[in-house]
Amino acid sequence: MGQGALARSFETRGVHSDVTATDDLATPLPYREVTDSNGRVYRLGESDIDIMGRKRIWMVILPWVGMMGISSAEYAFASAEDTLHAAHHWDSGAIYWMMTVWVFFQAAVAFPAGRLRESGRLPARSAMMLGALGTLLGYVSLAYAPHVVLAFIGFGMFSGMGAGMVYATCVNMVGKWYPERRGGKTGFVNGGFAYGSVPFVFIFTGFMDIGNFRWVLIAVGVFLSAVVGVAGYFFKDPPKNWWPAEVDPLNPPEDPRARRSLEKNPPAVKQYSPLEAWKTGRVALMWFCLACTSGVNIFGIAFQVDIGQEAGFAAGIVATAMSLKAIVNGTGRGVIGWLSDRYGRKQCLIAVCIVLGLAQFGIIWSADIANLPLFLVFSAISGFGGGAIFPMFAALTADYFGENNNATNYGMVYSSKLVSGLGAGMGFVVVDAWGLDGAFTLAGCISFFACVVALFLSPPGRERRGLISFR
Repeated sequence: MGQGALARSFETRGVHSDVTATDDLATPLPYREVTDSNGRVYRLGESDIDIMGRKRIWMVILPWVGMMGISSAEYAFASAEDTLHAAHHWDSGAIYWMMTVWVFFQAAVAFPAGRLRESGRLPARSAMMLGALGTLLGYVSLAYAPHVVLAFIGFGMFSGMGAGMVYATCVNMVGKWYPERRGGKTGFVNGGFAYGSVPFVFIFTGFMDIGNFRWVLIAVGVFLSAVVGVAGYFFKDPPKNWWPAEVDPLNPPEDPRARRSLEKNPPAVKQYSPLEAWKTGRVALMWFCLACTSGVNIFGIAFQVDIGQEAGFAAGIVATAMSLKAIVNGTGRGVIGWLSDRYGRKQCLIAVCIVLGLAQFGIIWSADIANLPLFLVFSAISGFGGGAIFPMFAALTADYFGENNNATNYGMVYSSKLVSGLGAGMGFVVVDAWGLDGAFTLAGCISFFACVVALFLSPPGRERRGLISFR
């Protein structure tokens, strides 16, 4: 890294004083700002304990808990479809479109929430409380909505918006506190969005029925909203431009893990505003690539149960496959984040797109020959690929455009789920027209196309090695 982006001329802007409150006493915190040769500013001198009174690892653990609190609304919802259909007499197509509406609003809120967060008008704690309220309203509406339209509003809109608040806050929080080694931490936090749903897949599939569905949904809603609210109560952002004092931003760090991560994923050359980030062209490429891959992921979540049942597997086995998919989906996010710190974000993203595409064809093959072990294996692989894409884009956005506006910049990228959320609703249309085999084949091809798009990504402001750069 000494010959790379960080070994630079050194400029100190002087010692400043900030104020933080610990134990109700205002204490001045001296810090200094240094600038590298690209003009990027780093704020040094304040420790994590100085800023919030606890180690920064808590800004990994608490966001992880918060993400688990919203995961079942997306990853376990398909498991409740049969009971909701029987209990409320809602059309199955309407229930799948309800999930699409949830994904739409979850993605739609990311950009405006990011703008409010970075302007200071929406503190992290307030965003999490709104998320907790939305989570509760969603489950209440599924339990008591007298008409499917009210369920669309309560679950699809309010729960989706609440989940979007939580997702955007949690993912961006960990990136701000670990700017020098964000891949593994971001992946770990992002993983909570998947495997937090595992127990609820079994509850909705094997325990909930038309006789107990109301109290089950209310109990789940109260519990999960409490999880989100309690975790969010302790959230705190670091100051703008903050950098851990123990990691020299201008010279190769002593920690070998931080050194390798910064060599493979050098920090952004400056803090890009949303408009500046958009003008680089990278946001559009990332948006399109995420739209493709997350659409495949959402489609797989929605129709994993259906293709397993069509293959003749028992309901309990299908629930096991869905749970395995969710577990690997979540743990895979942490694993790929760690690998991306070691081998590079873009390289891992390309590999994930290929794996996700191959898994769709593996699911078709294993279902067609009714081979249960292979079905479980390819379900797990599909879960890994479908989950791993999200921490890659979350970390890549901060790598390319900096941390100060990351909530807004990633909000632009993540808004692709406005389109990819159609993976459930449009998936129902494609399955009706082409059958499950045709729909899963299309999903695999879309993932391969996303891989081609990812080849054209490169960090803005740095030397490009041809049109297709593997840096």
